[in-house]
Amino acid sequence: MISKIVPDLQAALAGVKDGSTVLIGGFGGAGQPHQLIDALIEQGARDLTIVSNNAGSGETGIAALLAAGQVRKIVCSFPRQADSHHFDNLYRAGKLELELVPQGTLAERIRAGGAGIGGFFTRTAVGTQLAQGKEIRNLDGEDYVFELPIKADVALIKALKADRWGNLIYNKTARNFCPVMATAAKMTIVQVDEIVELGELDPEAIVTPSLYVKRVVRVAKGAK
Repeated sequence: MISKIVPDLQAALAGVKDGSTVLIGGFGGAGQPHQLIDALIEQGARDLTIVSNNAGSGETGIAALLAAGQVRKIVCSFPRQADSHHFDNLYRAGKLELELVPQGTLAERIRAGGAGIGGFFTRTAVGTQLAQGKEIRNLDGEDYVFELPIKADVALIKALKADRWGNLIYNKTARNFCPVMATAAKMTIVQVDEIVELGELDPEAIVTPSLYVKRVVRVAKGAK
């Protein structure tokens, strides 16, 4: 019987290695897998490259992972916020590498990684520091910059519901980066609010099919 459900968060994070590239879903706090991030801190993998929309804020989520000293590099679109003091302190001290990527380009680089696309040209960032060192090509009279795909060892994402095969549906905009991240990682780990029986998810509503999912762990809604 196929079942991708694991008993707890510790089992979900088992085998994540030092030096891994980890995709983390979420737009700010919306859809961010906080409990999986906490479990990654407890698991202790270090020298990580984190790819996410932002670099965390306050004392939770990605910010807590930074504070634990487990991150070597972060690839994101919005590193600084009013309370992003952990990122600020580490970056200014030279203890954290930053790769800044425009948000649409970030999503497309991850999608390209999952789709097996070797790269793409975009006008975004042409003429800025973000294009330095990258191939520029003139197409139909416009300059475009070449961007490489992003692939990862692990994706940590959050969904609303899953069945035991790992088919997923999301809660409205909390899906954000999660579907494309699920396709671009060797091991996609999902925390969900609810696990349902096979057949309960409308096939037309499934956003991420089980093919892309390795492990599913249920975390009660509102759990800390």
